[in-house]
Amino acid sequence: MEPVSPLKPAEPRDRKLSIHVVTWNVASAAPPVDLDSLLQLDSQDPNLDMYVIGLQEMSCGIMSLLSDTAFEDPWSSFFMDVLSPLSFIKVSSVRMQGLLLLVFAKCQHLPFIQILCAKSTPTGLFGFWGNKGGVNICLRLYGYYVSIINCHLPPHLANNDQRLEHFDWILEMQNFEEPDIPNILDHDLIVWFGDMNFRIEDFGLHFVREAVKSQSYSDLWEKDQLSIAKRCNTLLREFQEGPLLFPPTYKFDKNSNSYDTSEKKRKPAWTDRILWRLKRQPHTDSCTPRLPAPGFSLSLRSYVSHMMYTISDHKPVTGTFDLELKPLVSVPLITLKPEALWAVENAMLINYSLTQDFPSSPWDWIGLYKVGLRHINDYVSYVWVRDNQVSISDGLNQVYINMSDIPETEDQFLLCYYSNSLRSVVGISNPFKIHAFLEEDPLGEVQPQM
Repeated sequence: MEPVSPLKPAEPRDRKLSIHVVTWNVASAAPPVDLDSLLQLDSQDPNLDMYVIGLQEMSCGIMSLLSDTAFEDPWSSFFMDVLSPLSFIKVSSVRMQGLLLLVFAKCQHLPFIQILCAKSTPTGLFGFWGNKGGVNICLRLYGYYVSIINCHLPPHLANNDQRLEHFDWILEMQNFEEPDIPNILDHDLIVWFGDMNFRIEDFGLHFVREAVKSQSYSDLWEKDQLSIAKRCNTLLREFQEGPLLFPPTYKFDKNSNSYDTSEKKRKPAWTDRILWRLKRQPHTDSCTPRLPAPGFSLSLRSYVSHMMYTISDHKPVTGTFDLELKPLVSVPLITLKPEALWAVENAMLINYSLTQDFPSSPWDWIGLYKVGLRHINDYVSYVWVRDNQVSISDGLNQVYINMSDIPETEDQFLLCYYSNSLRSVVGISNPFKIHAFLEEDPLGEVQPQM
């Protein structure tokens, strides 16, 4: 009789993540009432996993900045209000004056998204003022390195060389202090978008407007400054873009779909763009092209502008992508196991287990959330993992939250484990209900923050 060979661990299943990217120069306007079309919420089956939203020229007067520092800015609040009921959570954000970058993800992806850093690169006023420049969020997505950049480059037709210099400078400044984070050009994916301010050269105003009116967009492509730069710049050539099959997105009269009727009468241009770059494998043969890494591919599903929004002199642009990957990380670092019996001597028990290589810290905490949370600090209650510890055995840990901290409601809840060293959620429970009637306790404690 042949010996039975041990079972090999199952290969992680390939995943397809749908990512919706939004870029919009909002010209200091407040959010409109309805953004369903922009967010694809009016689609029959959007089936999205992540939103990446970049805004430029948000209101950044002194009073606005002071208010937004103390509270969420109106745009962030708007997107969280709309997306949180659909199980999207704000994973990370970064703001530099009028530039804002937001990343949302479905709940089930949280344990597989590690935020590595969020940074700003000002390029205005000799490199010190943040009215122009870029903001970046670097993360690991199922083990792959992904960098997301929202930028606002210098305006005007004649400043094309300056735009390209700022593009190079923003890219060059994306260096990371942590030694285990590779150079940005070695990241598996870079998504770069924003108000890039590239214009249409040579053609006169009348020719451009007539081409737009007749939807002869291809007549304008060869004189688009970004398209010209990609033909000459080796690094820029590595960034891909979808076809420009929509009208130029600048410059419009506000509250209309009419191009600039002011005395300046600026030429229409595709200033608002979405680019991406996949990491390429090293050359093995000088005669063969460099191919994307195996097990990781990105395809563009749609690339459109949204003419219905008139609050700005720019039209927003969206790109919807399908990211297919073979997960490098397929098991959460933390597994949370809510107890079947919640009412235990005035305490709610929480079981959790961790993987062997997880870097636990006394500053890690477990948050209790209502289903539909907006962001990670939107907890109802919490416990530091080294406080209120009941037992540790065979890799299983048990902590408790006082009943007085638990709200009296029939809503559904879930638990999230936040790692201080990884600055990310590394474990999430299934939704559950608390079936006990609980009393409130006015005592307050120091609250954990990201």
